[in-house]
Amino acid sequence: MRILIAAAGSRGDVAPYTGLGAGLREAGHDVTLATTDAFAPLVREAGLEFRSLPTRPQAPGAVESRRELMRTASAFVTQLGRGFADAVDPGTELLLLSTTTAPLGRHLAEAMGIPAIGLYLQPTAPTGDFPPNLMGTRSLGRLGNRAAGRFALRMADRVYTEAVTDLRRRLDLPALTPAEMRRRQERANRPVLHGFSTALVPRPSDWREGLDVVGTWWPYLAPDRRLPTEVEDFLAAGPRPVFIGFGSMAAGHGERLSEIAVGALRRAGLRGIVQAGSAGLAADGDDVLTTGDVPHALLFPRVAAVVHHAGAGTAAAALRAGAPAIPVPVTADQPFWAARLASIGAATAPIPFASLTAERLADALGRVVRQQGYARAASVAARHMATEDGVGAVLKALG
Repeated sequence: MRILIAAAGSRGDVAPYTGLGAGLREAGHDVTLATTDAFAPLVREAGLEFRSLPTRPQAPGAVESRRELMRTASAFVTQLGRGFADAVDPGTELLLLSTTTAPLGRHLAEAMGIPAIGLYLQPTAPTGDFPPNLMGTRSLGRLGNRAAGRFALRMADRVYTEAVTDLRRRLDLPALTPAEMRRRQERANRPVLHGFSTALVPRPSDWREGLDVVGTWWPYLAPDRRLPTEVEDFLAAGPRPVFIGFGSMAAGHGERLSEIAVGALRRAGLRGIVQAGSAGLAADGDDVLTTGDVPHALLFPRVAAVVHHAGAGTAAAALRAGAPAIPVPVTADQPFWAARLASIGAATAPIPFASLTAERLADALGRVVRQQGYARAASVAARHMATEDGVGAVLKALG
């Protein structure tokens, strides 16, 4: 089957689909991954065909209001829709759509007369179990959570209205709003598979038929991939270190975060591996090593704890490794995942990014490394995650 996976966003929004795509390819499918140019090397390394999607433009300055934020997002998804339409080959037999691309891809599927399956990395359907993942972590009660979830969907519909109108006109389809398409999908129980672990988010009992949680899709890792020599040497030179990294978050905060990281490690008497990331963290010393991007799957099983921004992928990678965490959420759905880690005992209470200090981080490091309950909870979750087969679930859904 000729399959097109479409994903857009940060590295964490794209990398999981490289591993999924490789698994589908190994099962005999012809797989293309459409995403932004920055991730072309990841796609090709996984042995997948790459198709280019528009890149979200950088705002010239700080966004001053929610209205301006929505206007910027709307303009981006309109361009994304046009690029997405160009990326779909006429021979495509199935569309697999991320959270960002699904509101556009369903219209392309209609125009081409082919099936589409949602493959989401976050829970977006309203539920009484928890509030929407972008609206904080405080429960509003079952009725309130569901109402907030419906409101969040309406806000997303507004962002996509112009893009959908433009796309349907381009495809010669009759007018249809994003909300109407969403309701059509819900009435038909169209499948949406969620690529995260039930160890973190059990499937809500009030979700409709067709919404399933199948386990994490892991980024592709070449069989011969190894850690850099300097990382191996550092790991061998002493006790297990702590990993500190913020991925693609916190650009412009490198100096502050570097000082906090080094100060916290030395207060706690621990060694550390600091990942530069987009923030540009840097630290020197016999007890601290700065590194670039390294595969979490290879490094995390060998560290004492992970300090991270609580992105979905990094949170899952630490948990899979049985490594306890100190989450420092920055934005978007990160507070949601940070709270989920803490709720199962595999992480300390989240430290909001704006409130992070060397003292607070050192205190949390001392607790997470020396109190074995955190590591035990992470190990329990890791064993649960090992029983899940996210790729197999997608293959089963393909029939």
